[in-house]
Amino acid sequence: MPVTEKAPAPLGVVHGRFQVLHYDHLKYILAAKANCRHLVVGITNPDPSLTRPEDADPSRNAPRSNPLTYFERYTLVRHVLAEKGLSWRDFSVTPLPISHPDLYRHYVPLDAVFFLTIYDDWGRRKLERFQALGLKTRILWDKPISEKGITGTRVRTLMAGDGNWEDLVPPAAARLMKKWDIPGRLAETEHTAG
Repeated sequence: MPVTEKAPAPLGVVHGRFQVLHYDHLKYILAAKANCRHLVVGITNPDPSLTRPEDADPSRNAPRSNPLTYFERYTLVRHVLAEKGLSWRDFSVTPLPISHPDLYRHYVPLDAVFFLTIYDDWGRRKLERFQALGLKTRILWDKPISEKGITGTRVRTLMAGDGNWEDLVPPAAARLMKKWDIPGRLAETEHTAG
């Protein structure tokens, strides 16, 4: 059931792979946080056993699309949101196996408002999935794919090819990507796949 009122919800849920967390991810997360008192950030594709191929987004389960571990993304979200001034009391980070709706109840509060942005069939598929479960949903924006802006694919491609990716991610994300040598990991994945 879509939620139309604008009063802040007690609990909200956002979700994403955050492979690598960039400024447009941050815009989405902060827009959701502005609409709830406590935000649960669900990290999708938490591990290969909880990842299924999705027709609406066929590359989402490819190894080159998932260079970061769940724990790295957990750490990344926490550092980026802390850098933006959010207290640990303002948000939680948890796995969210998006391809397994039967498991949602084990990871996120089902009485929360599930915030989404829609750009393509994958966004519409997730909305349908949430609505089929009777979850409260709120679409933050629905735009054509041409207006999507930064994508994780673009950031990862620049990282793997030694391009200028740092301007596309928050400073905390850039620091962690360098610390963990994610550009090197991606370059190795590209070399192995090629």
